[in-house]
Amino acid sequence: MNQANKGSKKGQDKKSNLGLTVTKEENFSEWFTQLIQKSELMDYSPVSGCYILRPRSYFIWEEIRTFLDAKIKADGVENCYFPMFIPESLLKKEEDHVEGFAPEVAWVETGGHTKLKERLAIRPTSETIMYDSYAKWIRSHNDLPLRLNQWCNIVRWEFKHCTPFIRLREFLWQEGHTVFATRTEAVDEAHKIVGFYVDTFKELLAVPLLTGKKSDKEKFAGAEFSLSIEALMPDGKALQAGTSHHLGQNFAKAFDIKFKDKDEKEEFAFQNSWGISIRSLGTMIMTHSDNKGLVLPPKVAKTQVVIVPLLFKHAKEEVLAAAEKLFAELKAAGIRVHLDSRESHSPGFKYNEWELKGVPIRLELGPRDLENKKVMMKVRDQDEKSSVLMADLLTAIPKELESMHERMYTKAKDNLESSIVKASSKEEVMAAVEEKKIALVPWCGSSESEIAFKEETGIQSLNAPFDQAELPAGTKCFLTGNKAVRWHLFGKSY
Repeated sequence: MNQANKGSKKGQDKKSNLGLTVTKEENFSEWFTQLIQKSELMDYSPVSGCYILRPRSYFIWEEIRTFLDAKIKADGVENCYFPMFIPESLLKKEEDHVEGFAPEVAWVETGGHTKLKERLAIRPTSETIMYDSYAKWIRSHNDLPLRLNQWCNIVRWEFKHCTPFIRLREFLWQEGHTVFATRTEAVDEAHKIVGFYVDTFKELLAVPLLTGKKSDKEKFAGAEFSLSIEALMPDGKALQAGTSHHLGQNFAKAFDIKFKDKDEKEEFAFQNSWGISIRSLGTMIMTHSDNKGLVLPPKVAKTQVVIVPLLFKHAKEEVLAAAEKLFAELKAAGIRVHLDSRESHSPGFKYNEWELKGVPIRLELGPRDLENKKVMMKVRDQDEKSSVLMADLLTAIPKELESMHERMYTKAKDNLESSIVKASSKEEVMAAVEEKKIALVPWCGSSESEIAFKEETGIQSLNAPFDQAELPAGTKCFLTGNKAVRWHLFGKSY
């Protein structure tokens, strides 16, 4: 847009740089990068791959934490905190585990000018340091189940392309680590946690998920099996948004976690680990946002309503007083509201700015609105404005916030369901992925075929849906031609 004759050069640059300069359709990666910076969700730090969470994004993480924390505590899980430094000897105790994480571990080798006697890993995950203590704490069946969780930061020295909220060298997450006397209890919990995650993404973030079991190749290093939640992004790639792992007795045997049962017989315990991370924000942002900016689910928006008074000279004081009164009423009702009374920016500039930042509802109040005892309401996911009586706002706004959440979830769910296509050959899978879809295929489960297919096409296994339709008799694997054993989802993935 030509900004000539509209103020100083500085003002021109500020206006022209406010909005997004690319669309998600033409350059998804650049759109996402611009979006999260210009909407003030994050900023870059001096360390590559490490990002600064600004208040608007950290608020969302706090809401996720509050919601999920309440669910797991109600189920009997307790919070704790373990050190972030893990002795190398502990990390090496479970062979598959350390092999899986070795390329990503960041090490501390000196303290000041003194070389350490043993290297310390900066927490890539906490199984090893937590289970060393579990072995000391657990003696009897009376000590079980032991169900602990910690909210903490994680460091994985990724050498792939780092992306804010998606793939980072340091990120926030929660990790649950639980111990049971029986495999049945542990397996039941592993599935229950997936349900908690699904509720969190649906109720807070309005994001639908694909739930299922990971392949043997894609499971967590050292696990017996891994369950995952996967979301579909607008660029056609799946995003693994969380996992729940049943570890069997693998770590119990490595760390000597034993207990005496009721008959005084010594047994190895059964364990789980599970977690979601700050990646949940990336999932939400990509799923809902558009070419104007963020579209935030109302329940996690730091500002749910912004009031923009139209301050004309002849009625400036009256309009501002009415806006301040409205602000106080909404705030007292528990609505997260902001009054934008800046006179240095035009109403149009403010509209664009708050749309960019994803505020769910904008209220416009001018002299004529004041005379009619009404405000103009613009909801972020709707094209048209509506006129609402000021007397009705305290009931209309909560209702509209709830309706917006439902619309967002329904839209995303419809898109997800329409993006899953059945395929029976490599060519059909490749064609589906080319159209930014996910393929549901009959598969034999062979790791060799999975690895070869990914190397050839970049397409990988996602998970085997929990809700498995029966395979018709004689169904063959789409890769090997051998007998298929299950339906499995394949696609491109972050």
